[in-house]
Amino acid sequence: MRGKHSLFYHILIFIIAQLVWLSLLGIWIYWYVSNYIIFEKVGDQISPQLIYDVQNALPFILGLILLIGLSFTTSLIFRHLNVQLRITELYDNFISNVTHELKSPLSSIQLYLETLKHRDVSPEKSKEFVDLMIKDTDRLQRLINSILEISAQEKKKLPHNFQVCNATTIIKELMDEACEKFRVGKENYLVSGDSNCEIVAAKEALKIVFDNLVDNAVKYSTKTAKIIVSVNCSPTKLLIQFTDNGIGINSKEQKKIFNKFYRIYNREIPNVKGTGLGLYRVREIIKAHAGKITVSSEGEGKGSTFKIELPVYGALSKKQLKKFLKTEKSV
Repeated sequence: MRGKHSLFYHILIFIIAQLVWLSLLGIWIYWYVSNYIIFEKVGDQISPQLIYDVQNALPFILGLILLIGLSFTTSLIFRHLNVQLRITELYDNFISNVTHELKSPLSSIQLYLETLKHRDVSPEKSKEFVDLMIKDTDRLQRLINSILEISAQEKKKLPHNFQVCNATTIIKELMDEACEKFRVGKENYLVSGDSNCEIVAAKEALKIVFDNLVDNAVKYSTKTAKIIVSVNCSPTKLLIQFTDNGIGINSKEQKKIFNKFYRIYNREIPNVKGTGLGLYRVREIIKAHAGKITVSSEGEGKGSTFKIELPVYGALSKKQLKKFLKTEKSV
């Protein structure tokens, strides 16, 4: 509600400012036209020193430019305020999501520790509690690392170990690891295509990409997740298509899902956890590989397809290769 009231307040200021400058412009034009008409009618009866000269139009032109500049500046200020309001809203959502993500495992660890402290627990149960606490601490560690890595990534200080590798081999390997991690059975995913082209890639960074895509495919599915990954190569680029059978993405949200802190809400799966940083991080990693990622979907309930384009090794310019090698040396 606070954000809506603030937005209404700024819109009201913007409208009033526009009305003021339009009124000033109207008065200015009226003054100029009135004087021009007067001089046209009685100019020959006035002293030569007072005859309206073409140069007298200069103040009018300067005033008009000033008023247009004022309007343009007001519009820029209004746009800036809107952007700041949007960033504030996204930041608040991020803090709320991160707080929840931190609170949940911490509460779980605290509960297990209090149980171990105040009750007699069998060795088997104690081991189970310890395993669950380790799992929760790993979850916390991943979240903290993710936030720190995004900060470093935005400051261009996150090193990647780029290497020349076979496209199909690395993608199959990363998909196997991601699907095992998020418990997608071998019968529920397929990597098709046999692209023997080579790419320059940072394996650990691409692992984050496929982990996020598989994780989203599992989280945003109301049934057993099924994933198909196709790999095709042309003389200049590698095309990876990652298709799932999830809830789908409507056309409006397709433009937003790679934005920082943005998360899709669907009433069919309201309890999906996350910080809204996953796909933003994916996009930045693909950009660091001189590639691009897009998403398409036929609509809600019809799954989604993520398309990743990466340049093949032979198509990279000397400047790009130098950049990758420099990054590798900085590790």
